[in-house]
Amino acid sequence: MTHLPAGRGARDGYDLWIDPTTAGWAYSALRVFTLEPGEQREFTTGDSEWVVLPLAGACTVLADGEAFALHGRADVFSGVTDFCYLPRDAHATVASAAGGRFALAGARCSRRLPASYGPASGVPVELRGAGGASRQVNNFAAAGVFECDRLIAVEVLTPGGNWSSFPPHKHDEAGPHESRLEEVYYYELSGGQDAMGYQRVYPSPHGSTDVLAEVRSGDAVLIPDGWHGPSMAVPGYDMYYLNVMAGPGPSRSWLITDDPAHAWVRESWAGRDVDPRLPLYEAPSREDGS
Repeated sequence: MTHLPAGRGARDGYDLWIDPTTAGWAYSALRVFTLEPGEQREFTTGDSEWVVLPLAGACTVLADGEAFALHGRADVFSGVTDFCYLPRDAHATVASAAGGRFALAGARCSRRLPASYGPASGVPVELRGAGGASRQVNNFAAAGVFECDRLIAVEVLTPGGNWSSFPPHKHDEAGPHESRLEEVYYYELSGGQDAMGYQRVYPSPHGSTDVLAEVRSGDAVLIPDGWHGPSMAVPGYDMYYLNVMAGPGPSRSWLITDDPAHAWVRESWAGRDVDPRLPLYEAPSREDGS
């Protein structure tokens, strides 16, 4: 199943559990869990590296004999968050005094890197597109920004009425201009439980994935292959999605191919303004804290 409505992927006390086995692929993983005030979650990282990313709330992470205090945020629409990296073959504990919701973005990997902290002030906030195709990208664990072995992860925020992940693109073949990457989209929408958006994935020459999904907060879409885009934020409801990617390539890189039928749209952005609602927020300065 490529579309997992909220609750459909729940397992072992996690609100969402996607691993290579359940997804039917080899590398990418995502878990989302909720902690009540004073609660904690213990787990082993196994054969994968993980980033602990607060979606709502703050937490303390213990791993490899180190403690990381994550200041977090009120929710994904209110600010950039700090995060921490957990290596493979480790035991970890996430505890939250006030409670919250947290994501574990993961990838099977070979190298064991040290546990480390990523400050919110170090997250590059990028504005992409123009006009109705404008969106904000928080490149917290993008290739070339934060060191991981295989994991690539970013957050995308799309104002209500805009389209993102457009032009449709793919990364399902290995080559000099394209990486082979398995990808998860995890969504949250502003505006309450009735808020909705849409996600399109359609077959590429190398892939057969075909889905048009109405997505709501807590939903996920798995993209093993195919052209993906647009991600559509309906008017009145801002859309957030967490992208988690990994693949077999010898280098950790995000190389894409636009659908030739729609690639011209990217060229049309030249000289046009980004949606004035963006950025929804910026990363804090180092003087402000994390």
